[in-house]
Order: sequence, then structure tokens, then C-alpha cells
Amino acid sequence: MTVRAPLTTDRPHEPLTGSGDWHGAPTTTQIGILTARSMRALVLNRRLLIIGLLESLVMLVAFGQVFSGLAYAPGFPAGVRYVDFLLPALLLTTTLQSGIQAGIGVTDDAQSGILDRLRSMPVWPGSILIARSLAGLARGALRLAVLLALARVLFGYDPAGGARGVLAAAGLSLALSWSLGWLFIALACWIDQTEALHATAGLVMFPLMYASNAFVPVGGLPGWLRRIARYNPVSHGIDSARDLCLTGTTGPGVLNAVLAGLLIAVLAAAAAVRGLSRAR
Repeated sequence: MTVRAPLTTDRPHEPLTGSGDWHGAPTTTQIGILTARSMRALVLNRRLLIIGLLESLVMLVAFGQVFSGLAYAPGFPAGVRYVDFLLPALLLTTTLQSGIQAGIGVTDDAQSGILDRLRSMPVWPGSILIARSLAGLARGALRLAVLLALARVLFGYDPAGGARGVLAAAGLSLALSWSLGWLFIALACWIDQTEALHATAGLVMFPLMYASNAFVPVGGLPGWLRRIARYNPVSHGIDSARDLCLTGTTGPGVLNAVLAGLLIAVLAAAAAVRGLSRAR
């Protein structure tokens, strides 16, 4: 019987290769297995799950009550309650928070050594990141369901766009936040510390959300901030989600938001794969 020599590699973080050629599973199988792993971690971590769901309640009540007086300010859409104006923005804000959590999951895997184990196997680095993004998407969908239920029970949320418009707005928010969430995954692949990622993600989220039409109409912003808000992809996404909720229809802004989100996702995903594949 012939004994094959152990497979070796000069770089410990690259997949092992040799005369036996250790082939990995198909990419779709890798993504499915790794997504299921991330989802199990989400479900089993009850504290994190409960905190995430409570965050939706806090944001809805806090923003809905603190800024409710803006409904009487000049330039605010006539006949629209502030909660009806606010909720489409919270749909996007809530799901973006799940994108941040996906990035934090990457840094947690790096600190626990799981990434090093995966990188020593024939696993495509993109599978690890896509799995995290899909788990974040599922987390976002769950949080949106809770947010909409709370809005209905606490504030009688029933916009003119009806259930179809609200569901379309939720779908648009999930798609756009999944695209923008790649920014945080890319940051996680270059920043190895969870605390540093938290701080950096906060710096990215601040202009995305507050230099937009999330909480006040663009016309109510100072001139310099108004110009920034008009080029902010989040503003286009919120505008489209707001139109869907309030009227059941949307304008050409939805295409601008989706295209901008896809461009950001492609660039950020490339940066993320490169960051994950680098020697540590």
C-alpha cells in the first residue's frame, strides 16, 4: 500500500493543494452551508435577537414622538402624519443596521479564528462574505416585520398605498440595504477589531442617514446639506419607499437608487474579497 505524503502549502492561509487535489464543494453549496451557520448563530443568540427586535421599537417610539412636531412645519407634505412620513425611512435604517451586524459577524469570525480555518480549506472567500450578507438580509426582514407590526398596533399605521405598497417599500428597502451593507462587510475585512468597526460604521451611517430626507423633507435642510442629500442614494431609496407607502406608485428615483446601490455593492464586494484574501 502506498502512503501519500501529507499535503503542504507555503502559505497557511491558502487552500491546501497537492497531487491529490482537494476539491471543495460547489460555490452554491458553500454559500448555503455558511448561511445556515450564520442563521443558527443568530437564532441561538437570544440576547442579540431580542435586543435587535427591541431596537425597532425604540426607534419607532423615539423618533415618532420626538420629531412629531415637524408635521406642522412649513414645507411638510400636507395631510400626512409624521409617522407615515417617517416609517419608510425607518425601513431603510433598520435594515442598514443588519448590514452593520453582518460586518461585525465577519470581525467576530476573524477574532475567534474561524476565518483562518475556512481560509485553509478549498472555500472561495466570496462564499463566506455572501453568506454573511444573506444572513444579514434575513435578519433585516425579521426586524422589518416586527417594525411594521409595532407601527400598526401602536400608531395605527395604514398608509394610502395599502399593504401592497408597504410590502413593495419593504422589499426595496431590503434590496438597497443589502447593497449598501457591503460597505460594512468590506470595512470588516480590512478592520480586524470589532470596536474600531463600530466606530467606523457609525461615521459611515451618520451622513447616509442624516444628510438625507429621512427625517425632514429636503427643502427643510440648509442649502449646503440639501445639495448633499440630493446626491445621497439613501434619499432616492427613501423617496421611492415613501411614494410606495403613501400612493402605491413610485417615480424614476427608484432606478437611480437601485443602480447606485448595485454599483456600491460591486465595488465594496471586490474590496471585501481582496481584504479577506490578504495575508494577516
